[in-house]
Order: sequence, then structure tokens, then C-alpha cells
Amino acid sequence: MTNPIADPIVEVTDTDAMTPLVHIDSTPDGAVTVWINRPDKKNAFNAETIAGLREAFETLHGAEGVRVVFLRGVGGAFSAGADLEWMGAAVEWDEDDNRDDALGLAHMLKALHDIPALTVAMVEGPAFGGGAGLVAACDHAIALVDAKFSFSEVKLGLTPATISPYVIQALGPRTAKLLFATGRVFDADDAWGYGLVDEVFEDVASLEVARDALIEEMAPCAPGAIGDAKALVNDFAGQKIDKSLIEESAKRIARRRVSEEGQEGVRAFLARRKPSWAE
Repeated sequence: MTNPIADPIVEVTDTDAMTPLVHIDSTPDGAVTVWINRPDKKNAFNAETIAGLREAFETLHGAEGVRVVFLRGVGGAFSAGADLEWMGAAVEWDEDDNRDDALGLAHMLKALHDIPALTVAMVEGPAFGGGAGLVAACDHAIALVDAKFSFSEVKLGLTPATISPYVIQALGPRTAKLLFATGRVFDADDAWGYGLVDEVFEDVASLEVARDALIEEMAPCAPGAIGDAKALVNDFAGQKIDKSLIEESAKRIARRRVSEEGQEGVRAFLARRKPSWAE
């Protein structure tokens, strides 16, 4: 397979430091890494970083051959949440301005959630506020044992409104209420118990091994089928299993069977050869 994204597709630049706030790396086997690059701020959000992440995520909606997207922070921090200067500016805004600003984060999170490829948060250091929201919006999360998490908005007199749909979906309403109401700081083992993190590792080397193993595991999987499989979960979760759902499920597998990937995959299996996307 050719490299799905030969060059970084997003270079959102910090005009003060002249460095990219968000950039993308990719490999020929369909693995992409989106990096938040504000290490001096522990990869905290400002409006420019949020816009860069949204651009990156939306571009990945149409990127061919991508199977898995990793989200990471440069410099050993995932994301400390909101940038202090950005928060300070918002104090002077009226409600309409604050709503417009919040929509930027809301749209960015939705763009992450809607990426067809499997999305994986790789958490080192802090994942606070909106940073923890990014973790919840991913399909899968792995973390270092010393990572820290918090939905700390109530301690500022605020609420985690824009991230709440993803956190509630990931943790369930009861746990979300507890963590939202207390703003408690919790570690990776607790995050695993709550369901925010799926695997915990002792060091960065082990985290990288887990990433490589997931890339290898997904190499035989058809990129388009991955997106359609994710859509099944998004669309069918919580639905009543009735005639309408049964018919829709049959329609979707029929569509897959006649698709280019479906035809190639079955023919390759019967011929005992690798399908084209796995060569």
C-alpha cells in the first residue's frame, strides 16, 4: 500500500514561535499520528490549536487507506486542557461570544469522533478538561501508568458541557456525574476502572510497542470496512432490535458484499491469497 498521506496535511503555525501547533505523521501501512505541539504549555488548547485539530480530523475523513489514527501530545504531556491566556480572554466576552467560541471545541470533538479509521488516544502526563474529552472522543485509549486525568471545570465554576456527550458515552452517566461533580484528579489505573482508558503501561517503550502491535493487527483489515464497522456501532447502539433494525443490518452487509473491498476480500480468501489492501 502506498503512503496514505505522504506529507503532513496540517501545519497550523504558532505565529509567535513559528512552530506547527498541530502536525501529522503517517506510515505506508495506513497508520497516522496527529500531534498536538505546544509542549511549553503542556499542549493546552487555544483557539488556533482547536482549529488546527479540527482541520486535521476533517481531512482524515477523506484520506484513503487510513486504518488507525493515534492522537498524542509532544513532550510527554497529552493535553492540560484550556490555555490560561485563552480562558482569561473569555472572561471579558459576552454569552454570544462564549457560545461561538465553545462551538469551535464542540465541532473539533465531533470531527474526531467521526473519523472513519479507528482512533486511539496515547496518553502521557496530564489529560485535563478538554484534554480528557479528547480521550473520551477516541475509540480506544492507552496510557502511561503515571498519566493524570480530571474533569476539573466545576472548580472554576464551569461545567464540561462540550465534552460531556463523549464522556457520558465512554463512562456511563453514573460515573460521569461523580467525576464531573467532584472534579477529582485520578490516575491511569482509576481511568481504566472507570472505562476511560483501555490499557495501562509502565513506560513509553511499552506504549510504543502497544501502538506497533495495533498497527500490525489492523494491517489485514480493509480500510473502508473499518469505517463501516464503526458506523454500525454508532448507528445501532441503544436501538431496539426490531424489524426496521434487522432490515437495515441486512441492507448494510449486502452493500458490503457487492462493494469493491467485499468482492476482493472474499475472492482473495477463496483463492488463499492476501487481499490487495494487505499486500
